[in-house]
This record gives sequence, structure tokens and C-alpha cells, in this order.
Amino acid sequence: MNTGGQRSNAVAREEQPMKGSVGVIGLGIMGGAIAGNLVADGWDVIGYDPDAAACGRAEAAGVGIAADIPAVLTKAEVILTSLPSPKAVIATAETIVAAAARRHVIVELSTLAIEDKMRFASVLESTGHVAIDCPISGTGAQARNRDLVLYASGDPAEIRLLHPVLLGFAREAHDVGTFGNGSRMKFVANLLVAIHNVAAAEAMVLGMMAGLDPQQLVALAGAGAGASRMFTLRAPMMAENRYEEATMKMSVWQKDMTVITEFAAQLGSPTPLLTATVPLYARAMEQGYGESDTAAVCAVLEEMTDGRLDRGRQNQS
Repeated sequence: MNTGGQRSNAVAREEQPMKGSVGVIGLGIMGGAIAGNLVADGWDVIGYDPDAAACGRAEAAGVGIAADIPAVLTKAEVILTSLPSPKAVIATAETIVAAAARRHVIVELSTLAIEDKMRFASVLESTGHVAIDCPISGTGAQARNRDLVLYASGDPAEIRLLHPVLLGFAREAHDVGTFGNGSRMKFVANLLVAIHNVAAAEAMVLGMMAGLDPQQLVALAGAGAGASRMFTLRAPMMAENRYEEATMKMSVWQKDMTVITEFAAQLGSPTPLLTATVPLYARAMEQGYGESDTAAVCAVLEEMTDGRLDRGRQNQS
């Protein structure tokens, strides 16, 4: 495992050599989009997911579907994992080790606590595999459009070799140093996402309460000095009162929020704005938006107007 210091270097797409084979374990919203984009970029992609529907969508995008994780290992030496929980990530690492396969480089893309990433690396490296911590900054919609930023951390030589693969599904890939720094950087990015998403919802509700047209709010506030990437991505969903095509499910986001909150608490770093958003995301879960996009915090704020702004869930079917 790399123990170097801080590094940062974006890599240009034109450095890419001839394409090869890549394995993707986890074909959900993010993993499925990543696998499809790698296929479009000229890679031979073999994927696995226990969910048949996810496999079907990936297969339609040109991804070869493996029967299990060991079958993925036989086809590719570079494996990307995009998984929903620490339990799934550790179980995958243990399955890779149990398969007694040749040396693989495993790029872990999920958002997890540092302790879980370290355990993941320890399990894999005990038998000679290489673990790279490489969280993603971006939503599912951004993943589909290859508009992701990657924070890779671990062995610098391995990360350099991985750049062609990483730039096959992202617009930027950065080496941020010691294993675990990728996750640390992702926590900072997700803190901003949590705050800006709620800020976008708050602004949209204020504008609608004032009688302004929601679509005009998206266009004009989005063009102004107060715009953010989250406003650009999520305000259109808020304007349409439609959250069922999730780019980040509220239930998954709750896991990320817990990880960030606990990390900041461990450091003793004050997070008054993040803390203020936590009850709103929790309330969204209570109101049944667990499978909806996190933009649904707008619906929570609308409910808090006590009926003065009541668009209901007419567009939620």
C-alpha cells in the first residue's frame, strides 16, 4: 500500500493506449453507467451483479455478463467495484481472495468509511492483489454522460497505469496520494453536495412561494451568481416535482451522510451547515422518498409550508 504524501495530477485523454479488458462488479446506477461508457470507449467489459435487471440493462449496453465474481476475474486483471454497502465490499474482497486468482488490481469506487476501505485493502493485499481507493464525484446522470471526477489514492505507479481505464468513464482522474486520501477528498465533495442540494431546494421553494414560474427559476437563478452544480443538476427535477428517476437514491445518500458526519466528528471539524441538512434528508426518508432522488428534499420543504405551497405527489407515479 502506498504511504506517500499528497499528489495531484489530472491526465489527458490523448495519453490512452490500445484498449483491453475491464471487469465491473456492481452494475447499479453508477456501475451500470460506468460499464456502458467503458464499452463505448472501446474496452472489453465483463460485469457481474446479483440483480438480474441490472445485468440485463448492462448487457443491452454491450457489457458481457459473468455468472459470478470468479468468472469476472478470469477475463480481466483490472476490476472496478461499485457496491452499495461495506458488507458487500468486504464480501467481494473475500470472494476475490478465495478464488485464488492471479494478481488483480481492484479499484474501489464506493463511498465508505476509511476503516472499511482499509479493511478492504488489507483483505486483498494479504494475497498479493492491489487495492486502489478511488471514490467518484458525480451523480448517476453525470455518470451516464461521462461527467465524473475521480479521486484515486494508493500506489502511484498503479494509478498511472490505470489512467486510460479511468478516463474511459470520467472526465477527470486525479491521484491524491496515500491510500484513503481519495475517500477523504470525497467526504469534502459530498459535504458540499449535501449543502448545495438543500440550498437549491430552499431557493426553489422560496421562488415558487413568491409566485415565480419554476422553469423560469431554473433558467434565471441557474444563470446567476448564486448558481451551483447541484442547482443545475437538481433544480429541473424540483421544478417538475419529479424524483422517481433517481441519479442518487435517498436511501443510499443516507449512508454517505452518516459516513461524512462521523468522519468530521472524529476530526472535531465543525459542520454547522451539514448538520442543518441532516433532519431534512431524514424527513424525506420518513415520507417515503427512500427510492427517490435526493432532490426530493424540495418536496420536504414544500410540505413544511403547511399547505401554502402544495403540489403534492401528482408527478411521482
